[in-house]
Amino acid sequence: MLRSNNCGELRLNDLDRQVSLCGWVHHIRDLGKLLFIDLRDRYGTTQIYFDANNKPELYQRAKQLGREYVIQVIGTVRERSNKNPKMPTGDIEIDVEELTVLNSSQIPPFTIEDDTDGSEEMRLQYRYLDLRRNAMKDTLIFRHKLNLSIRNFLSEQDFLEIETPFLIKSTPEGARDFIVPSRLNPGNFYALPQSPQLLKQLLMFAGMDRYFQIVRCFRDEDFRADRQPEFTQLDCEMSFVKQEDILNLFENMMKNLFKKLLDIDLPTFPRLTYKEAMETYGSDKPDLRFDMPIINLSDKLKGNGFKIFDESEYVGGLLLANQPSVSRKHIDKFTEWVKNPQVGGSGLAYIRYVDGQIKSSISQFFTNEFLQNVMISLNASTNDILFIISGNKDKSLKILGDFRLYLAKEYNLIQKNIFKPLWVIDFPMFEWDEENKRFTSSHHPFTSPLEEDIDLLDTNPSIARSNAYDMVMNGAELGGGSIRIHDKNLQKKIFKLLNLTDQEAEDKFGFFLKALDYGAPPHGGIAFGIDRIVAVMLGLNSIRDVIAFPKNNMGRDLMMQAPAPVSEEQLKELHIKVQ
Repeated sequence: MLRSNNCGELRLNDLDRQVSLCGWVHHIRDLGKLLFIDLRDRYGTTQIYFDANNKPELYQRAKQLGREYVIQVIGTVRERSNKNPKMPTGDIEIDVEELTVLNSSQIPPFTIEDDTDGSEEMRLQYRYLDLRRNAMKDTLIFRHKLNLSIRNFLSEQDFLEIETPFLIKSTPEGARDFIVPSRLNPGNFYALPQSPQLLKQLLMFAGMDRYFQIVRCFRDEDFRADRQPEFTQLDCEMSFVKQEDILNLFENMMKNLFKKLLDIDLPTFPRLTYKEAMETYGSDKPDLRFDMPIINLSDKLKGNGFKIFDESEYVGGLLLANQPSVSRKHIDKFTEWVKNPQVGGSGLAYIRYVDGQIKSSISQFFTNEFLQNVMISLNASTNDILFIISGNKDKSLKILGDFRLYLAKEYNLIQKNIFKPLWVIDFPMFEWDEENKRFTSSHHPFTSPLEEDIDLLDTNPSIARSNAYDMVMNGAELGGGSIRIHDKNLQKKIFKLLNLTDQEAEDKFGFFLKALDYGAPPHGGIAFGIDRIVAVMLGLNSIRDVIAFPKNNMGRDLMMQAPAPVSEEQLKELHIKVQ
């Protein structure tokens, strides 16, 4: 070994020891006859020094060092005269006796500091330098500990970690597949898995009983802060279980992770149905770190002669409490935000208490007494303001949900460093695709309906609910799953409702339908986004910050410059032409 110790472990009890350290030159401070360097590795930083009076030749060699040079030093541990309590090694320093330059370095394009001056694009281009920063390094270490804790927890619960293949058949589950040409089977293609969904169900058919895998998944879809074309998933499946068993086990797993890694005791997770979540928060992944539920105002405001409200399917509102600084200028800004085409609202009304008086954008249509009674019925106080949106119910709830988050950020209502988990259950079984005039699966086509809703598949499938569930925390969906279909006739019925012909079902899922003939057990599962879990636990806004080598928001790897063209020879070998 080139080193006897790392740069984060030496302490006062190591005084007078001769040690060998290796690392990167982090900071250089030249005080004339004394040269101090902070030497950094993955484990920490140790101060080393060169004395011109005692070792002039070594001092002159050290003056030639630059930032991010890789060096080895051999020296003696001494007590620092100016201790640094912010460094774990801040009580000691190394009196260097030998110096070896293991490699030189160009000046980095940005500072290797927590508060770096590098743009995100620059840091992605030089990701190997970015990962030297403590912020990135510590995130990857945390992620390692999370994965290890997951493996230990599930192993103790009798789960088996089983690998599934990356080269599979294309069976689209909602997003586009990445396809891989087969050289040995011209004109045929593999697909990279969007998830191991069918494979993990087949493992249940095979009697494995409890399976998990920390696995890479691939989806060729548009990019957002919480999405990447390839991502890491904790994939789990269990046999002979009901929804309650799965929710309890994985709620306990999440509590275990938070306690072990953050020393935080999560509360019991509340449960909201999809309908309750949408009507109360306008989102199926509500952020519960702040109050301000959506208020159904239809009974209060409809039927009183104001045409816009009377002709609307739904009238709803948000009560922003105790905000005296909200001016007319702010309200105009909020109105423009709501009317932005990306939001989709047609307007924004308001009622406000100011010094015991009512101020409202709809005061010409309602008496002051009527508006005051509305505010009293909501237990409103002075400086409270009620924002109102009307129109189609589903659309209005979605706008109110987005506006709720917008106001929370505008007025710093979201509490920091707290975690508010919940389960959302009873999702719709289907969504209606207006463009193609057919049903699509809300989750995926292997999700079972609730037992009490099975008959609705024949009479009114649009209102059937699925036996599906999502774990949500701080406005992010951490994971989702369902009880699966294990009856072949029910599975074929779902395929028909999704407008798949018998031949199409056979072509896409014939192997799976055949497996259902051979004693498939009742089973269910869940999958978690590891990237999202780490981001939420560390309070980060983008999953790019928790992935070693992510793509940018256009799906490009700026470091390797991928995707990139391939040679004509490769294309010819794969029987592919580019148009």
